[in-house]
Amino acid sequence: MFNSLMLEIAITRSQISKRDLAKKLGISEQGLYNKLNGISEFKASEIRALSDELSLSSQEREEIFFAKG
Repeated sequence: MFNSLMLEIAITRSQISKRDLAKKLGISEQGLYNKLNGISEFKASEIRALSDELSLSSQEREEIFFAKG
């Protein structure tokens, strides 16, 4: 389970629109919303791309995508 709130904050902080973010990930805007809402999961390549696009630190990436609980 990923931390959707932390990811939403990181997206807002980056000032990249979700439409542009979806394009950079190579997925549809609906696909991004599905992932953000937990309907589908992020692939490892998408996590890497998100980390780069949102300038996430290693700690932030771990807390968002890999934290237990």
